[in-house]
Amino acid sequence: MWEEKNNALIKSFEFKDFIEAFSFMTKVALIAEKMDHHPEWKNVYNKVLIKLTTHDAGNTITEKDRYLAKAIDSLLK
Repeated sequence: MWEEKNNALIKSFEFKDFIEAFSFMTKVALIAEKMDHHPEWKNVYNKVLIKLTTHDAGNTITEKDRYLAKAIDSLLK
């Protein structure tokens, strides 16, 4: 579940290992690039933390963030 915190959508993901985490990040990167809407994220071994906010809208949550969050979640189904 995405958490709304400090005008951003935030979610943590955990994978089996670094390769799975990096593969996930690669898929997210391709979606984000097509949307021209890029996440802030952090990766440590098998964990990925993603933060979505729309900088052009004054660093607040917009429909672009919600759409990207749904697209990211769909990668895990």
